[in-house]
Amino acid sequence: MGAWFQEEVLGMAWLERWIAAGLAALGLDTGGRIGGSILFFLYDCIKIMVLLGMLILLISYIQSYFPPERSRRILGRFHGIGANCTAALLGTVTPFCSCSSIPLFIGFTGAGLPLGVTFSFLISSPMVDLGSLILLMSIFGWKVAVIYVVLGLVIAVVGGTLIERLHMENEVEDYIRKGKTVDIPQEELHFADRLNDAWAQVVSTARKVFPYVLIGVGIGAVIHNWIPEAWVIRVLGGRNSFGVVLATIVGIPMYADIFGTIPIAEALLAKGALLGVVLSFMMGVTTLSLPSLIMLRKAVKPKLLGVFISICAAGIILVGYFFNAIQKFII
Repeated sequence: MGAWFQEEVLGMAWLERWIAAGLAALGLDTGGRIGGSILFFLYDCIKIMVLLGMLILLISYIQSYFPPERSRRILGRFHGIGANCTAALLGTVTPFCSCSSIPLFIGFTGAGLPLGVTFSFLISSPMVDLGSLILLMSIFGWKVAVIYVVLGLVIAVVGGTLIERLHMENEVEDYIRKGKTVDIPQEELHFADRLNDAWAQVVSTARKVFPYVLIGVGIGAVIHNWIPEAWVIRVLGGRNSFGVVLATIVGIPMYADIFGTIPIAEALLAKGALLGVVLSFMMGVTTLSLPSLIMLRKAVKPKLLGVFISICAAGIILVGYFFNAIQKFII
């Protein structure tokens, strides 16, 4: 029953069969390179955008109960490691990419929340949102998805705690540390209002994400049907002990959210790349993308930015090697 749910509901295998039948009726061989590429592209684009719409609708509805001011008040009630855990969990119901999380991070920091707490939020928000849990389940199964999310939260909590212990408050730009916040009364929303706002978020996010989905699926189709399996195994397989490090470094200059990296990860895994390598690439892209680091530099000084990058990169690499070690037990 669990396998059927993963394949037919989350994985939408029925959609792949329908598209394959349609392409075959048009005379395309889906077992060949061209037909296989078209099948991969159409199936993954439709599947990801359908799941994306449903997930954003659900998450945006939940998020309507946690506007920035309320989130700040919630975080302000906790102290120590409990505050870091709360911030990391709160990050799972906030925006889908690091660039959209940074304005919230700036607001929380300017409001006087502990620096380590705000960094726990900043790390977890793009890395382990609820959407990643569902999408990972659709591709890799529930075991991989749950472990990925748990380890992502661990990185967020540990990273935030380390930054707090380093007492780097002076490494935040002055305009943020000396800024003032004003409590804005939150309007009580009704069910219809929340649903309308959630749908508006679906439309807005889909427009922003769709180009990256197309690029990601296109790259995945090329990897899946045109790049020899031996090449992928040689570079990202078990014989290369530095595959995790390489995947993390390669992912940093890119900019995408998890919706754009899923098809690339799926294609790499099918070609023989190790699971830890694939997940390290995904974490690197979503957490340490170059555009988000440029934005973050506007808020923090180079020393703190370097500590943030080092902590995240080290955590991602450790997670990658951990998944490599347990791959045969969970897939």
